Amino acid sequence: MRNNKAKQIMNSGQLALGAYVALADPQIVEIIGISGFDAVFIDMEHTAFDLSLVQQMIVAADLVDITPIVRVSDSDPGFILRVLDMGAQGIVIPHVDGLEGAKRAVDAVKYPPVGLRGGAGATRAARFGSVEWGDHVRTSNEEILLSVMAEDKKAISQVSEIAALDGVDLVALGPTDLSQTLGVTDPSDPKLRLEVERIAAEVKQAGNTKLQMPMNHPAFPLTASQLVELGVGYTNVAPQPPAILMKEMKNAVRETHKTLGRKI
Repeated sequence: MRNNKAKQIMNSGQLALGAYVALADPQIVEIIGISGFDAVFIDMEHTAFDLSLVQQMIVAADLVDITPIVRVSDSDPGFILRVLDMGAQGIVIPHVDGLEGAKRAVDAVKYPPVGLRGGAGATRAARFGSVEWGDHVRTSNEEILLSVMAEDKKAISQVSEIAALDGVDLVALGPTDLSQTLGVTDPSDPKLRLEVERIAAEVKQAGNTKLQMPMNHPAFPLTASQLVELGVGYTNVAPQPPAILMKEMKNAVRETHKTLGRKI
């Protein structure tokens, strides 16, 4: 497996930058890579993406040398295996079921002796059998990034144990779901910030993982500097590509109407 660009950046103490993909076109992934991002965040939780499309996106990420990270819809190890065999270099598992759920995530993502991932030597991830199996197992366990999302009460209460678990690289916080769990509707509510800071402190103290949080998220807007201060290792940069595209198209139409004297 090729080097995981995002993981290398994180391990060097820097903030790895990703972009969220919700448009069903692999060319978006290429544009993200050409734009200078370190990773692409391919979301299968909140989109209608199928495995065939996701594989095309992973191939596109490889072409532009960025890390393809896939958020699956749940912790099904069979489904995670198929995504990994296609060549994903990162797996994000939403709503992880506390410490036991995080352990199951490690089992699904890592080969023995770290986990229980099943093996097949002719997959795309194993370069269709062209690499020595032992090397494939070793590099996969080293390079594949695992992020578990602590969004529910059980995971939040066990975040220090989750952060200390071997095989977990990131503890992810989703501001929207975290807000719902806390009963917070206003992003400026100090309760949300205090909880994020508490979780960040526990992750730092564990010394084994980093945080994953979005940049400039509407529910909890944070700058790059603020993320680094919290101990964030990976972030998806907002706004998302659809929002950028919509804004630019609206501006283009507005300016054209203005030039032509048309009322908008």
